[in-house]
Amino acid sequence: MENKEALVNYCLRIGDSSLVLAQRLAEWCSNGPMLEEDIALTNISLDLFGQSRMLYNYIAELNGKGETEDSIAFGRNERAFYNVLLSERPNGHFGDTIVRGLLVDAFNFHFYTQLQNSKNETLAAFAEKSLKEVTYHLRHSSEWVVRLGDGTEESKEKVQASLNDLWKYTDDLFEMNEDDIVLVADGIAIDLTAIKPLWLETVTSVVKRATLTLPENGYMHKGSRKAVHSEYLGHLLCDMQYLQRAYPDAKW
Repeated sequence: MENKEALVNYCLRIGDSSLVLAQRLAEWCSNGPMLEEDIALTNISLDLFGQSRMLYNYIAELNGKGETEDSIAFGRNERAFYNVLLSERPNGHFGDTIVRGLLVDAFNFHFYTQLQNSKNETLAAFAEKSLKEVTYHLRHSSEWVVRLGDGTEESKEKVQASLNDLWKYTDDLFEMNEDDIVLVADGIAIDLTAIKPLWLETVTSVVKRATLTLPENGYMHKGSRKAVHSEYLGHLLCDMQYLQRAYPDAKW
């Protein structure tokens, strides 16, 4: 496999995860539990959309086939998306969204911290910019997990159930394939096995502060590296891609 193909696939994985999670968080717009959170979740969504745009434009440049960020985002079906499984999980109640945020934000924080050292200058610059945003995302989700976990009996019960339910998708964050092997050897990608203990330490610290219990590993869902997804991604893409599919190549 040529390094260029591996690099495109690697960027798709990161960009798709940001795009799909951004679309999920956008569903909270005007539906937040309070005005401040309505704005906060929408702003986080916009950050993630911006991250995906940067990578899609880079992919278009690498491919040199006349693609655009829009054609990459709106022209593929679910079996051509490589987003992590956590990003496509439904929002559920506010606690579900916040716990999902913690698990993803903690990963992104450590991932982008190390990706800043990539020998690929574009990815290193992208990681440096994204880290500034992700640092806030992690602080936001962490504070809310603590607030809900160490809050009322009802909020504690709900957020613990959220953690138990979403935990089974966390191993998918760290799955590696041949693209990773090629790019890690070239100093471009990050060895995710080195990220996992850092992620676990961060999540464990927040969970303890929230007086919650870290779930035990049971059956863990994987598959995003092979574009194997849940039924939820197809429904999400139908909503996201409807206008572009209904009026292909339209100019607005």
